[in-house]
Amino acid sequence: MLKLGCIADDFASALDLANNLVTAGMRVVLTRGVPQGPLERSLTDIDAVVIALNTRYSASAQAVVRALNALVWLKGAAAVQIYAAFSPTFDSRFNGEHPGNIGPVMDSLMTALETDFTVMCPACPEQKCTVYKGHLFVDDVLISQSALQTHPITPMAESRLLPILQAQTHRKIGRIDHDQVADSSVSIQERMAELRLTEYEMAIADATSTDDLVRLGHAVKGMSLVAGSPGLAIGLPVNFDILPSDDAGYLPPAGGYAAVVCGSSSVLAAEQVQHFHAQGHPAMAIDPLKVAKFGPTRVAQAAAAWAGPLLKRGPVMLYSTANAETVKSVQSLLGAENAGHLVGQCLAEIALALVHTGVRRMVVAGTQTSQACLKGLGVSQLRVGNQVDPGAPWCHASFIPGVQPTGSTATSGSRSVTESLHVCLKPGNVGADDFFTRAFSML
Repeated sequence: MLKLGCIADDFASALDLANNLVTAGMRVVLTRGVPQGPLERSLTDIDAVVIALNTRYSASAQAVVRALNALVWLKGAAAVQIYAAFSPTFDSRFNGEHPGNIGPVMDSLMTALETDFTVMCPACPEQKCTVYKGHLFVDDVLISQSALQTHPITPMAESRLLPILQAQTHRKIGRIDHDQVADSSVSIQERMAELRLTEYEMAIADATSTDDLVRLGHAVKGMSLVAGSPGLAIGLPVNFDILPSDDAGYLPPAGGYAAVVCGSSSVLAAEQVQHFHAQGHPAMAIDPLKVAKFGPTRVAQAAAAWAGPLLKRGPVMLYSTANAETVKSVQSLLGAENAGHLVGQCLAEIALALVHTGVRRMVVAGTQTSQACLKGLGVSQLRVGNQVDPGAPWCHASFIPGVQPTGSTATSGSRSVTESLHVCLKPGNVGADDFFTRAFSML
């Protein structure tokens, strides 16, 4: 029986959530979007499914429809508890006319589940996001005084979570203060009971540490719906008598060639690229201007031809990482959105070409790059394994080498040949300098 069904509003939150659940002992499958049918036969022994929806910046109506579709699938899979995961920065807001979709999504899930009370906590101390007295802090600074205050898409000029959420829902919202959270799970449950007696339907909980999240997780045992950042997930598995175990992240044995595809332009990713190259591993930079001139497919073919003879010697890297000045220069010539789309498409085609060349162990760096590559590979369901570094786990997918993204299939005789593909999905700002070299040593 599926114990926990999770709905995440973006891929980054979904990956963090899945990683936290595995670390806490659950066997987890991560899906891109709502599965079109049952899980693959090899994925039937899992404890939790995390469905990644790209609805973080979607209009409310679209976000609600997709969340309800995810809920229908999860309930059909007999999920005992539903977890709605949002970004720790709580920034689904557009502007005053569109106050955000977190409230409408929660309204719809509560109605569908016929529950009259839920708890929400966006705190994620590992990412330096905390909640105290109902205020959201980032790096110990009120979010309204942080760089996110002037975010171009979702400016966060308000740090008080209650008015942010209250603008998005008609439901009565209360708070669970830090004194109660820091005391015990029993104190949290007593506060929830008080709120329910006075007809509150949602509660925003404080949390400033991992221990706070663990106590909150224990307190929501038996609730049909819980919401928050991926951080709160660390306290949920024990409610199902599940304890941390390396076995939770077990993946089938790995084989084949190894490669890195890096599309992140973060400072940390650049340092990781330099370290990989300094260890004597071949690395080829993908020039966005050449991608624009010759097209993603031609550049991907050239990159795969370069990598082919080198793969037998060890891991290779294809990367588009560049410093901020170079990125701005390229964006000024091609346009920021167009440049990102072209490079993402090129890296996805490179990943597919590498797999057809025999790569079966691949590190993909950059959240957007990860999504593009998984889509290009036709991978929609991943068993999540143990992490290389916090936030970056190895995953496993069944892969048919002859299948193109369009769905055409190459067969051996009358049957398709399914092979194992191990993919490590690494957000740009995650991991130590030696991440790329160390990742392959774990398989």
